[in-house]
Amino acid sequence: MPDESVMENPQSEIKFTDEELDSLRQLQTDFQDKQTLLGQLSVQEIIINQQMEQIDNRRNEIKQEYVELQQREKNLVDELNQKYGVGSLNPETGVFTPTN
Repeated sequence: MPDESVMENPQSEIKFTDEELDSLRQLQTDFQDKQTLLGQLSVQEIIINQQMEQIDNRRNEIKQEYVELQQREKNLVDELNQKYGVGSLNPETGVFTPTN
């Protein structure tokens, strides 16, 4: 139930209780804390996005290097086939056996 003195003279000065002021201060502090946390999360998100971009760039570099390795392998196989003919190689012994 509202304080009757407030109802009698609505334009009179009203003083909040200490508990009400504490509640308002706590709300203000809580809002500031949440805003700070949101800012920190935004900064972390920026950093993570930068790291993801670096990972994507490195992945693309490695993919390109893989394609280049495939081409090197093909060139070597072609060169060896021209030199020794078609056959099979035992990688443990280094012995090449032509298929004829």
